[in-house]
Amino acid sequence: MKKQLKEYEIGDAAIDGLIGELGKRSCAAGTKDLLREILTTVVKLGTESGDRSDLKLVNNALKEMRYSFKIFAPYRDVKKVIIFGSARSKKHSPEYRMAEELARRLTEKGCMVVTGGGPGVMEAGNKGARKGREFALNIRLPFEQKPNPFIDEKDKIINFKYFFVRKLVFIKETDATALFPGGFGTHDEGFEMLTLVQTGKARPRPIVMMEPEGASYWAAWKRFVDRELLHPGFISKEDYQLFRIVKSVDEAVAYIEEFYRVYHSIRYAGALTVLRLNEKPSEKTVRQLNRDFKDILAGGDIRISSPTKTELREGDHVHLPRLVMKFNRRCYGRLYEMIGMINRDGEK
Repeated sequence: MKKQLKEYEIGDAAIDGLIGELGKRSCAAGTKDLLREILTTVVKLGTESGDRSDLKLVNNALKEMRYSFKIFAPYRDVKKVIIFGSARSKKHSPEYRMAEELARRLTEKGCMVVTGGGPGVMEAGNKGARKGREFALNIRLPFEQKPNPFIDEKDKIINFKYFFVRKLVFIKETDATALFPGGFGTHDEGFEMLTLVQTGKARPRPIVMMEPEGASYWAAWKRFVDRELLHPGFISKEDYQLFRIVKSVDEAVAYIEEFYRVYHSIRYAGALTVLRLNEKPSEKTVRQLNRDFKDILAGGDIRISSPTKTELREGDHVHLPRLVMKFNRRCYGRLYEMIGMINRDGEK
């Protein structure tokens, strides 16, 4: 009779025992169950797949993720801004100079900058950043994408084989996005960022689309979005809250700072959505939130709360004040509007 699996297991007592023992010897505190599942998945791959190319893909992706997490781990509490844009922008172009200035201003304010590590706008971001305040996530290509010479600390260069792992790290390890004019890659990264925040697969973040005064790159893009996406109903007007088109570095820096003025971070605890804040909101603000954003609730009210049991167990920002609600997990443009209201309350 086949053994009924109570957990995610191989089903062979000897192998499952070895996996359990290895997990206990290798894990950090509180991670034994996850490491056991990872090890189980690895063994399942070995027993279920004889396709060497499948295993190579998993092997390379896992190694790239492990190394990336190791590099970023010491800097998790530092705000980071990803700069996207063309690898072909010239040093004298307005967008190059704008990206360089943005990186300088952000890193002077304590942020770190993450770029794709290549030439053009990416080079400008690394060039403008203060020493030791930037990362480069380079993609290995047979052309165009060699690491630029302005990366000060070589241990902050990560070379990727796969675009999908690189993009995962871009999103996971950063808190804001600046998009400059660029080609297919820039649009790929920009649309993916918008898709992920629109669907709640990435945390809310400021997304700024930057073009110098007199340029029409993002204005033309928005006309396309108006005509071909909004008007036929493929997106809603609230989705425009997910990004902002700016014409200056001052506007971009101000928006990024404004986004995190009071709002700190988000997490989900069962049916609850938790907004962690840098300061406690006023009772007047909470009443207004309940009045203006009832449409995005699946039930109940928005309320000030102590940390949830999950947050307490994990020690997750338990010192911060927070709001909890049963968010419908659909209307993320409206959630951005709520964050804006909370931040404006903090200005008063």
